[in-house]
Amino acid sequence: MIKRVLIISALALLQGCAGAVMVGAVSGAKMVNDERSMGTQISDTNTDFVIASALSKHDDLNNQTNIAAIVMNNNVLMIGQAPNSMLRDKAIKVVQDLQIGGKIHNQIRIGTPTSFTTRSNDTWVTTKVKGRMLNEKSLDITRVKVITENGEVFLLGLIDRKQADLAVDIARNTAGVRKVIKVFEYTES
Repeated sequence: MIKRVLIISALALLQGCAGAVMVGAVSGAKMVNDERSMGTQISDTNTDFVIASALSKHDDLNNQTNIAAIVMNNNVLMIGQAPNSMLRDKAIKVVQDLQIGGKIHNQIRIGTPTSFTTRSNDTWVTTKVKGRMLNEKSLDITRVKVITENGEVFLLGLIDRKQADLAVDIARNTAGVRKVIKVFEYTES
């Protein structure tokens, strides 16, 4: 897991920091405008670390898979690749055993873990999607979390259906996006 954090950090630096600057500018506003309470936001962030730590304690998961978990409103999105269903199921079980309390959305694909090049491209796709969302005046980007894994864009957040539909439309029409998967929780309009 530490390797992944270092790689992502290095990637942000290699891309001229444009994506990192945009993410940083949006992050401050995101905490204030997020539908989740500040306590839930902090809990979700802490749970991200707890899950990463729990997964990293298993050498087979650490060495043979590319699996990550993203927590939003106590729900967990599991993404990445595992070479077989046994390792995928083990990763899900590790998270279930933490008894986080929300749903676990299993989006781990069976296959060879993605290469550094693919992960770099995914970072670029995420940056493009966020950039296009930022340019859409009628979309509150602070309510949408965008994660790209092997060309699949995952959209998370507590958001109304109109905003969600707009976010999905923007993501679907961004170069490099193979598929869009909604993991939204809907609020009242």
